[in-house]
Amino acid sequence: MARFLICSSPVHGHLAPLLRVAQNLKARGHETVVLTGSRFEGPVTATGARHVALPTECDYDDRDLDTAFPGREKKRGPSQLNFDICHIFADPLPYQYRAVKDLLRSFPAEVVLSDSAFMGVAPFVLLEQDKRPSFVVLNVLPLTISSRDTAPFGLGLAPSSSMLGRARNSALTALVQHVILRPGQRRVNEMLASVGSPLLPSFFMDAVVLADHLVQPTIPSFEYPRSDLPNNVRFVGPVLPPASDNFEPPSWWADLDGPRPVVHVTQGTLDTADLGRLIGPTLSALQDEDVLTVVTTGGRPTSALPGPVPANARVASFLPYDHLLPKVDAMVTNGGYGGVQGALSHGLPLVVAGASEDKPEVAARVAWAGAGINLRRGKPTPAKVRSAVLKVLSEPAYRARARELQKECSQYSAVATITTLLEELAEPKV
Repeated sequence: MARFLICSSPVHGHLAPLLRVAQNLKARGHETVVLTGSRFEGPVTATGARHVALPTECDYDDRDLDTAFPGREKKRGPSQLNFDICHIFADPLPYQYRAVKDLLRSFPAEVVLSDSAFMGVAPFVLLEQDKRPSFVVLNVLPLTISSRDTAPFGLGLAPSSSMLGRARNSALTALVQHVILRPGQRRVNEMLASVGSPLLPSFFMDAVVLADHLVQPTIPSFEYPRSDLPNNVRFVGPVLPPASDNFEPPSWWADLDGPRPVVHVTQGTLDTADLGRLIGPTLSALQDEDVLTVVTTGGRPTSALPGPVPANARVASFLPYDHLLPKVDAMVTNGGYGGVQGALSHGLPLVVAGASEDKPEVAARVAWAGAGINLRRGKPTPAKVRSAVLKVLSEPAYRARARELQKECSQYSAVATITTLLEELAEPKV
């Protein structure tokens, strides 16, 4: 039996795949502690792991970031990105670090697993390996690390390894790292200095590869090829939610087995304050088409939907994907990384409208991989949505490519692979 400490930002999408690993570790008899937000005590304890709440200074409600971080709602573009880096990721670092340090005194874990946004592990991975436990990072985003073959993360540009492409990549990387995101880089190093840590030897988005292992929960065909990919990056396939128990289907569930194509639309679980950004335009776009539109509101009441629900739409606050997605023909999404992985694992072509956080990068990868259409905006017009949905439904190439990716997904077992890696790292060093 080994001891494992799992650290997660207080964000549902970051924690969910880690809880799958925690549950498997407990099932295999290991001591497991999960350090995360106070509101997640129930989901953590349901895995059998022990929950430890983050300090109040770095615990927030991810369902309303604009309220949790006043002033964020006024930011746009690079200004919002720097705001998020500074306040959501960098500022919690000292409190996260001290919480981990205190926990390791009372619970000397052999291995620490964290999500890639949990900056509090950075001071540890900057130490020599023989002075700390093994650290593994589960990346909850597309790969952020710099490469000569890709544009810098955040621009949503396709990769290029040609001579001109690499020149473009180099110039844009310099611009992003030394100009656009310089405030974020400075804040991260200020927070490291405040706890007596060495500063980062590279750009903060590359810091994830300082861990002993970086686990990427997708398939290689959904990530840009990099000739300079670090050796410690490991693709494990999607970390999917567990099979749902006691699912009670809504009264309209049998409608999904009818002759009409089923189109699912979601804004995920975070970007739900304004359901008129994507769900509204999609309902309007498809109301006169011969399809059945299935809406999930990410936990919000269905009464929050803008306007009347068309006759060819069905609505629920939440539906488990292991039951829903096998009945779906195409998915319209704002580009949440986990949700897109779920769609690919079911062979579904996608229409993606992502405009914030990592979503433009997810959307760009969907288009690059040939599995769907990138609308290149977060609030598309109904006409744009209609055109894209009808295209992915009518052109076989999208479905064929999505099924190729589904087949590749089926060759992986992410939770088992991650568990094996952690157990190997926990074995006593000879």
